[in-house]
Amino acid sequence: MDDVIDLRIQRVLDEDESSESSESSSDSSEEADPRQSGDQARREEPFVSYDTSLPVLHSYLGNDLEELSGRTVLDDDSCQTIPILTLPGVMLIPGQILPLQLYNPSTISMMIHIIHSDHTFGLINSRYRFSGRIFTNVIDTIGTTVEIRSYREEEGDFGVNNLIIKAEGRQRFEVLETRTQSDGILIGKVRILPELQAGDPGECSKLSSLNKFAIPPPNLSSKPSNSFQCNQLLHRSSHKYNKYDFANYTWFPEFVYKMYDANVLMNRIKTTMQSWNKTMHSDAMPCNPKEFSYWVAANLPLDDRQRLELLKINEVTHRLRHELKILEECCVLTCRDCQGIIANREDIFSMSLQGPQGTYVNPNGYVHEAITVYKAKGLRLTGRPSTEQSWFPGYAWTIAECEVCTSHMGWRFTAVDKSLKPSKFWALCRAAIQNRINGDGDEPNEL
Repeated sequence: MDDVIDLRIQRVLDEDESSESSESSSDSSEEADPRQSGDQARREEPFVSYDTSLPVLHSYLGNDLEELSGRTVLDDDSCQTIPILTLPGVMLIPGQILPLQLYNPSTISMMIHIIHSDHTFGLINSRYRFSGRIFTNVIDTIGTTVEIRSYREEEGDFGVNNLIIKAEGRQRFEVLETRTQSDGILIGKVRILPELQAGDPGECSKLSSLNKFAIPPPNLSSKPSNSFQCNQLLHRSSHKYNKYDFANYTWFPEFVYKMYDANVLMNRIKTTMQSWNKTMHSDAMPCNPKEFSYWVAANLPLDDRQRLELLKINEVTHRLRHELKILEECCVLTCRDCQGIIANREDIFSMSLQGPQGTYVNPNGYVHEAITVYKAKGLRLTGRPSTEQSWFPGYAWTIAECEVCTSHMGWRFTAVDKSLKPSKFWALCRAAIQNRINGDGDEPNEL
């Protein structure tokens, strides 16, 4: 049966490759039309007919996971002692889903104990740094608490128990001190970082005595009883109500206060992301400023240093301003090791309700944060396509490497069913890419 499925997948892929030459020739003829403007000459955005709720379910882990009830919220600025898990290349953001497949007996024992207590552990990123011809393991001091939502314990090969977990990032913390137990489990004393949000940016700037000069929005539901009220209503109707009218009576102009308004920043970020392509629907984005700031942090193509900077920020408006700056500067995605251009920012699109970037786990237990793009260059495929534990049901995955330095960059996903759109796309590892401010005008060619 597996051979039949592989033959079917290979036949579909061969048909796609035979049609790529005609597609590329038609694309080049369209781009070469001098009558088109720069925006019109760009390739069309992908049409997504795929059920974007499927990747969110992580159905490749199975549908028979046991759900856990109850939620744990730790007090801000409180010190807690929690077990800590270190994962290379993974820096979890609050609200982000974390799937795990665990095989290490001591780690499984730790997780079973957590499941039967408060369901909470800590996660911090670990990475290797090369200095003085020596690789050293660097562990971050900022992490995220993780709450286990569901799990399943199963028998693996040779009688070894496997533990499958679906968890969610909850709160940021700072590591104060750590100790390693005899079984190798890392225990940390951590401080829960507070979540702050500035109030109205003009509340401290305007004088209450000037409120009489503010023109409130007209009340059109009530009818004026005399000519004076009628003229007053007409005056209010002709004046466009603006909550920043108070700026006329302060030292600073209106735009200064808007720079620190969380709602204004949210709208600017949404507009910027949707200008990349329209698959990022605003109705799928959180409305709360704090949750929105974390959603953006989880879906931007950030390297470890940039994501760590966002996790250190305690105030929502400051975090949103920092994210907007990154969005406005990001132009292309490059290979982290050789700096070769892989994709443009406009090639990023959403194949999941959670956004363009998600956290997934492969059959060997390695966790990857992957961002989806529908066009890429500088990559080569290795190995045969497979549907085993596909993160996107209905698509077969093939490993993709950098053409120059052969670093593992991610996977190409190809639709097994011809009716699925897009017919193919790429999932790039966040740990393997970095964003760059300018791309020297290079345009990726689809493989």
